[in-house]
Amino acid sequence: MKKLIECVPNFSEGRDMAVINQITDEIKSVEGVTLLDVDPGAATNRTVVTFIGEPEPVCEAAFKAIGKAKELIDMRQHHGEHPRMGATDVCPLVPVAGITMEETVEYARQLAKRVGEELEIPVYCYESAAFSPERRNLAVVREGEYEGLQNKLANPSMKPDFGPSEFTETVAKSGASVIGARDFLLAVNFNLNTTSTRRANAIAFDVRERGRVKREGNPITGKKVLDENGKEVMIPGSLKGTKAIGWYIAEYGIAQVSMNITDINATPLHVAFEEVCARAAARGIRVTGTEIVGMVPKRVLIDAGKYYLQKQNRSAGIAESEIMKIAVKSMGLDDLRPFNPEEKVIEYMIADKSKRLVDMTCDGFAEETASESPAPGGGSVSAYMGALGAALGTMVANLSAHKPGWDDRWDYFARYAEEGHAIMTELIHLVDEDTAAFNGIMAVFSMPKATAEEKAARAEAMERATLYATEVPLHTMRCALRAFPVLRAMVEQGNPNSVSDAGVGALAVRAAVLGAMLNVRINAAGLKDRTKADSLTAEADSIAEEASRQESEIMRMVVEVISKNR
Repeated sequence: MKKLIECVPNFSEGRDMAVINQITDEIKSVEGVTLLDVDPGAATNRTVVTFIGEPEPVCEAAFKAIGKAKELIDMRQHHGEHPRMGATDVCPLVPVAGITMEETVEYARQLAKRVGEELEIPVYCYESAAFSPERRNLAVVREGEYEGLQNKLANPSMKPDFGPSEFTETVAKSGASVIGARDFLLAVNFNLNTTSTRRANAIAFDVRERGRVKREGNPITGKKVLDENGKEVMIPGSLKGTKAIGWYIAEYGIAQVSMNITDINATPLHVAFEEVCARAAARGIRVTGTEIVGMVPKRVLIDAGKYYLQKQNRSAGIAESEIMKIAVKSMGLDDLRPFNPEEKVIEYMIADKSKRLVDMTCDGFAEETASESPAPGGGSVSAYMGALGAALGTMVANLSAHKPGWDDRWDYFARYAEEGHAIMTELIHLVDEDTAAFNGIMAVFSMPKATAEEKAARAEAMERATLYATEVPLHTMRCALRAFPVLRAMVEQGNPNSVSDAGVGALAVRAAVLGAMLNVRINAAGLKDRTKADSLTAEADSIAEEASRQESEIMRMVVEVISKNR
């Protein structure tokens, strides 16, 4: 899986679009980075920028943008309503997909070190990237803001983690920056069938982690309870990692519970939705829908869709788009306006939009295969046959999960449906991957070969491309082989009326394995590293033998089931 991180720098300029555009142009100049959003605020004199990509280009884009902000923004002249400490005030990195928080922390610290040393900006690390517990909290790090920076730098206990610790003319202009790593922050509003801000606030206090102030007697008007240090005693709310408040939105004519979920692992969106619904219902109020502000990682909606499918005793071994639809309808994400996942889900926004073989119609794929072009060829067709075989096993599992009278077994079949669907998805990806591998070999033939160095480089590139073209169909074989247990279980336990479908699936998977084996052999023949070639073909032979054995057993079982049901 590709590693993706999001970067959300806040720049201390929200009024001069010429300055803002020069900063965002630096981000857009880095290949592999997608600029998702630019949100300037005149009153705050601050712009929040969101971009995403793989870690290295994202860090490069952040570095260039911070450098440009230092060049263009003079903090000695800056005024705005929002707390701030530097031209680039905060710059958090957020893990989105395929990367851990620990890895993201390392990237954040590397970026902070580079900004401090090369741009000569004092840098504090915060949140998960903080070097000490007290610096995790942004408000603590930014205390005193820009106006207090000179005194802060003079205090040994507040020395920055990287960069200069003296208030020079350069630092006076740039201010200091806070760089860190944090979880994705999900901004969401829950729509209520009331216009009462007070009731919306009451629900917000019920659920937000901080909760509400404890009072003597009347919970609303009673005297506040203080601890021995004179601080307010709080009654914690029910949802960890959340901040919330109630407000009235004149545009919609309703009150909302506005929430920031700062830890979507501790409190997934669907958990927050259900809890707000419960607390609202206890107050005679109904949640009519949900409004997601900004963008959302795909897993937030997939997890929600699977949660509601499970509540319905339904299999999640279905198309991702259908799982997404269940999430949208279950939480009323389209209550106020249409909800288009292609515009709201981060991964969909940055997906490669180039034409794929698997996006073709059935007849289009067949016609493309039949054309004079050598690709797609047997490898892609083998992967597609395997995908169809896994799909048939998944279909039988889904049909069995829905069979009347089998309600107590739905989860057994649902697990097989999800497993089969995952195998199918992987094989569908390999349809295009196999063609890409072949095209990689073709590309080598266009490399120059006039000198000895060019010939050596060409030979090395050909060996790499040939090895990859051998490994892809072997991957297809391994993946397709995993479909047999699903098909076997469906023959043994699934709806007997669909046993022939499972049988056809086994035939398709065996054909996929044997077809991919031919591609392993023909490509391995071109490898100069014969030890590696022999190892790959030996594994391919072993998988092919096992596939033939399992297909034979499953077909025998299919015939027996059909005979019993005559």
